[in-house]
Amino acid sequence: MDSAAGAVRHPRLDSLTGARFIAAALVFVCHLATAGIFAPGSGAADGLMTATKTAGTIGVSFFFVLSGFVLTWSARPGETYTRVLRRRLVKIFPNHLVTFALAMAVYAAAATPLGTAVLNLLLLQSWSSDPSVFLSVNGASWSLSCELLFYALFPLLLPLVARIRAGRLWWWAGGFAAAVMLLPLVATRLLPSSPAFPTVGAWLDGVSVEGLWFVYIFPLSRLLEFVLGMLMARVVLSGRWIGLGALPAAALTVVAYVLGLYTPMLFTAAAVTVVPLALFIAALASADAGGLRTGLTSRVMRRLGEVSFAFYLLHGIVLAFVGERIAGAAHPLTTVQSVLVSLAALVVGLLLSLALYHGVETPVMRRWGGPRRVADAAPPVGAQLPEHAREGALPRA
Repeated sequence: MDSAAGAVRHPRLDSLTGARFIAAALVFVCHLATAGIFAPGSGAADGLMTATKTAGTIGVSFFFVLSGFVLTWSARPGETYTRVLRRRLVKIFPNHLVTFALAMAVYAAAATPLGTAVLNLLLLQSWSSDPSVFLSVNGASWSLSCELLFYALFPLLLPLVARIRAGRLWWWAGGFAAAVMLLPLVATRLLPSSPAFPTVGAWLDGVSVEGLWFVYIFPLSRLLEFVLGMLMARVVLSGRWIGLGALPAAALTVVAYVLGLYTPMLFTAAAVTVVPLALFIAALASADAGGLRTGLTSRVMRRLGEVSFAFYLLHGIVLAFVGERIAGAAHPLTTVQSVLVSLAALVVGLLLSLALYHGVETPVMRRWGGPRRVADAAPPVGAQLPEHAREGALPRA
């Protein structure tokens, strides 16, 4: 294979693009359960709360593993550290700044101390174990605080992951998956069991603040899933994929979702689902590389996947706005009314996401996310990829 800079090209991952929206939609229904749109104590509210315990955690874990997978899959030989980091910062910060301002204007300004707002604005909030900090302003943005660490470390991690011999990739992937699965045990044995996390539902009853932060929020803990995604990309690119189809991998993920409904929350957060998710992502990529249709490559699903990042950042603001007004109403909504309001919130969130995607994300990426005419001064990172890292790499579809 030609290893010249810019010569390596891999197939488009349209199935993973479509799957991004499913993950974002799962986070949406998770937050819908706690938004107060369904009357507290009603059968519908309790049922939704029970059914969505795994929804938000599996959606976030999917995005973390996917980030490592896609960045490794699309790495360009010869790119500099500053080039890679600039492209990722341009991707996340404009949407974050817009949604930060919107959340402050809608509900957060009066209740957010200046120091907390600054940490949130700079995407440093997840390094604090205080829920009033890491869930401040636009609560969904805590995961961007983790992504920021991933992006800063990716150019440094890529040469290390690339040096792993193809025959040992599965051992390394298994090791990182095992580390994720051990985090809840570390948290329960070494971290304080109190105070309990303040919660409006049953998912977090009795879960310690420090334990949840360490397992679910702490960027260094979530880095394990990102590196697992990098390793799974190398597994597929090096021809070491086990041939598991997308449908069986999806079935395993569904089983893990259901299992997560019955496990303690610290295990539900990632330990139960991380292996099926890693297999599912790799299976979809392998299917795309082989030209197989998965049901996620339709124009509609690709379009929804493209706006999923904007939707992820906007949905909580929409739900908070709607929930506050329903909570202040004289009478609770009926179940039918709650369903209609929920669908309306989904539609509004999607429309706002389209506006954010076309009005901010796309033009900013076009303007500042592409290559510069003058090379950055930092040393290239892609050039450090050894040839065996691309052994058996799949041709462009």
